[in-house]
Amino acid sequence: MAHPVRFDDDDALLRRVRELALGFPGAAEKVSHGRPQFFTTKTFAVYGATVKGDHHSTRWSRSLQFLPDPDEHEALLGDSRFFVPAYWGPAGWLALDLTADEPDWDEVRELIDMSYRRTATRRLVAELDARS
Repeated sequence: MAHPVRFDDDDALLRRVRELALGFPGAAEKVSHGRPQFFTTKTFAVYGATVKGDHHSTRWSRSLQFLPDPDEHEALLGDSRFFVPAYWGPAGWLALDLTADEPDWDEVRELIDMSYRRTATRRLVAELDARS
């Protein structure tokens, strides 16, 4: 049984996340478990999160899941906009509630960049570095 779609393609926050994520070398998008996921060979960002045990909750539906550097994990959790998402959280992922405040898109890009660098191949990371 397929998962229901858990996002609105007309969502302005999703459009901006999509624009940022797909700007990375080799990045593509797929819908998995009802949510947009951005990946190269591995997922590096997910739009929306789930409350464990309550798949119908929309509490975190407009958030960004990402894989932070381990040394950044605790510092990010000290900010109330960040939380440990269900299912991805035990693997070290965090999420940023994009509705808590007006998103700082430079910060969002940095979070996506951090996650991308942890999941992309060395060749793709070198390609990203060559752009700057």
